[in-house]
Amino acid sequence: MSDSTAKTWFITGASSGFGEALADYVLEKGDRVAATFRKPGQADEFTKKAEGRTLGLVCDVTDEATVKTAIADAIAKFNQLDVIVNNAGYGSMGSIEEVPAEEVQRQFDVNVFGALHVLRAVLPQLRKQRSGHVLNITSIGGLKTFPGVGIYNASKFALEAIGESLSQQVAPLGIKVTNIEPSGFRTKWAGESATIANTKIADYEATVGENLRGIQGYSGKQPGDPVRAAKAMYDVVQLENPPLHLPLGKAAVKGAREKFAGIAKELEQYAEVGDAADFPAGE
Repeated sequence: MSDSTAKTWFITGASSGFGEALADYVLEKGDRVAATFRKPGQADEFTKKAEGRTLGLVCDVTDEATVKTAIADAIAKFNQLDVIVNNAGYGSMGSIEEVPAEEVQRQFDVNVFGALHVLRAVLPQLRKQRSGHVLNITSIGGLKTFPGVGIYNASKFALEAIGESLSQQVAPLGIKVTNIEPSGFRTKWAGESATIANTKIADYEATVGENLRGIQGYSGKQPGDPVRAAKAMYDVVQLENPPLHLPLGKAAVKGAREKFAGIAKELEQYAEVGDAADFPAGE
């Protein structure tokens, strides 16, 4: 790939999982990558990975000042940013009644406000360029809920809404948005990166308890391949008219179909009740 056709990617949370796989994949394709890490040693190592095409940045997405600095440093290094990947995030698990308030705040600080910090910092550059593609790594859990991950679901539903609204806002400026919605992939999401409030309330054992045991039990055995996910994300960025939503993994595709089929069925069943809430025509 020539320098004129190579893209510059900005990827948050590249120390593991999707962020790491995506950074490696696009580098193999000849693109440039600015990636964020929590530890200076990781950032320095990444900068040396492909001299001239990599920039490791120390950044905590919950700290807006460090996000602004990271974006500014990436622009100073590469002059432009073509693909922005809001990947940094984690899963908070537990019943809605039992997850502590401070953990709910942290979940939103990372998964929602962290992504907003990135968007606010980068959009002036994308508007100036009149180009760019934002990839928000949400989740099938941003479309469909499950017992025991309601707080995580809420954070990903919020990111889904931000992406949908943003796409309408920036489309006239030549900027594209895609919400990436994975199901179970072999990352650290269900393992060491997760925070888990195992239920102590007997009433929730058959719902929350069962689901959390299932999630923890399949960590490392998920069907999703992060490298194949990286290829899918790379491929969607090459499209002239990319989708707004991209479920990744068979379970995600199935889950999205079930969710929207269920909504459509329920909508038709109760449409008359909803319609009747308006003033009659002419009043």
